[in-house]
Amino acid sequence: MLSDPYHNKGTAFTFEERTALRLHGLLPPVVEQLETQLERVGVEYGAKTNDLERHVFLRALQERNSVLFYAFLISRIEELLPVVYTPTVGLACQQWSRIYRREHGLFLSWNQRDQVGEMLENVVGDRQIEVVVATDGERILGLGDLGIGGMGIPIGKLALYTAGGGMDPARTLPVFLDVGTDNEALLSDPLYLGLRHRRIRGEQYDELVDAFVDALRERFPNVLLQWEDFAQVNANRLLARHRNRVCSFNDDIQGTAAVTTAAIVSGMRISGVPLNELRVTILGAGSAGTGVAAQVARALVGVGLSEAEARQRCWLVDRDGLVHDQMSGLLPFQQPFARKHQEIETWGSGTNGGGGTNSKVGLVEVVSRVAPHALVGVTGQPGLFTEEVIRTQAEGVQRPIVLPLSNPTNRAEAIPADVLAWTQGRALVGTGSPFSPVTVGAVVHQITQVNNLYVFPGVGLGVVAVGAKAVSDTMLTAAATAIGNFKASGTTEGTALLPPITESAAVAIDVATAVALTAIKEGLASAISESELAERLQESFWKPRYGALEP
Repeated sequence: MLSDPYHNKGTAFTFEERTALRLHGLLPPVVEQLETQLERVGVEYGAKTNDLERHVFLRALQERNSVLFYAFLISRIEELLPVVYTPTVGLACQQWSRIYRREHGLFLSWNQRDQVGEMLENVVGDRQIEVVVATDGERILGLGDLGIGGMGIPIGKLALYTAGGGMDPARTLPVFLDVGTDNEALLSDPLYLGLRHRRIRGEQYDELVDAFVDALRERFPNVLLQWEDFAQVNANRLLARHRNRVCSFNDDIQGTAAVTTAAIVSGMRISGVPLNELRVTILGAGSAGTGVAAQVARALVGVGLSEAEARQRCWLVDRDGLVHDQMSGLLPFQQPFARKHQEIETWGSGTNGGGGTNSKVGLVEVVSRVAPHALVGVTGQPGLFTEEVIRTQAEGVQRPIVLPLSNPTNRAEAIPADVLAWTQGRALVGTGSPFSPVTVGAVVHQITQVNNLYVFPGVGLGVVAVGAKAVSDTMLTAAATAIGNFKASGTTEGTALLPPITESAAVAIDVATAVALTAIKEGLASAISESELAERLQESFWKPRYGALEP
């Protein structure tokens, strides 16, 4: 009982429970309330000297006592979020094999791909799993291939499913799919805990993923699977391959897209510009960038634009410049947003300009020509939103929306203080990782964290509440709209693009409601009334409280 984090109360076991469960002698004699335990945790936490130490301490607490961990996390969510998740989780993933303390989650290696069902049973036992987050560690935040260290991401994400979305932690499961690593430093590290060979690719890779999905479907047919931090070569492909086999979505593609769209819509409202006039430039044309473009296009269709016209409002720029239809090597998910080459063949000059089909049209040129209301960065490369880029955007629109979303903090495409200085405080700034407020003149600007925390916990809560069979694009559009409506209801003021993180649980209820009702409307879940749904969501929303235990 004391080694089971989902039932352990530590010093809060009553005298009667200690007698019934034969715990006398294993605990100090004092019986404490949760509030006293939280005070002690606060003292221990305050004694840590850096964020990595704080992260390790909180992870150890999570493995020991779920109720105590989540009660502490929820009570200080704004302070602890950067420690439990980004940016500190990135450092924890890099140091994973050196700070490893205790097992958590399911590790599936390619070498044991024929034993996946057995290993799943070993880990979950008699627990009923409702939400799974899985990664293969190849594209962790903006840090790249971290091998088995990527397991820190599913663990962190599921902690937020509980803290922000009320998911019972005993019904969640982090999964790592170990197919090796191409990180030379890890392969040569004697302490590395993952498979010591280069990444398995192609059909062999799919053997493990297929076996995992098959085992999950057989054991938990109504589970929600979140794909997390897969490289571009696999992210869209795996989603398409398994989306109709298991209820699933990719948070990097779809979750990021939903919360980014909500922030853009909010920024347009603050700017006083009708949404149907929106123009967006996205730096990074991978799975995340094209996912944002697709979600923005759906939002524009929702306000009256045709699908073709909505896509034309999105300009994608990658390392080879503005994406156009004469580029070699365009991937299927990029093609709908490729510009016609004849549209841009006269743009620019020299190395940055038009003329031939292989010419490169750079970001400054695109921003100058397009005058985008919103500039989104999802590259994982710091400093790409230069002073010239931002000043050029600010010349074209009165309130430029600037979203350098790459994580962790040192990978952001721009620093908020610079953006606000270059725009004389006119910019509306949102970032992927947390940044401190910025003062320009007499005005203090709160920097909005455009965090997927606003999306995925509510999606999970809504899907589980009605037993949805799939996560549709329309359900994610409904999630983005719900976030925007929450902001519009008056819970926040000023130039904040999204609600405060402290409102994440309330946002999750709104998102869950919208997602569940959309699933019902689309025939992806059995019909129930809105009042019954509201009651079900409130009843299923897990809260960190100690309940009575039977022997």
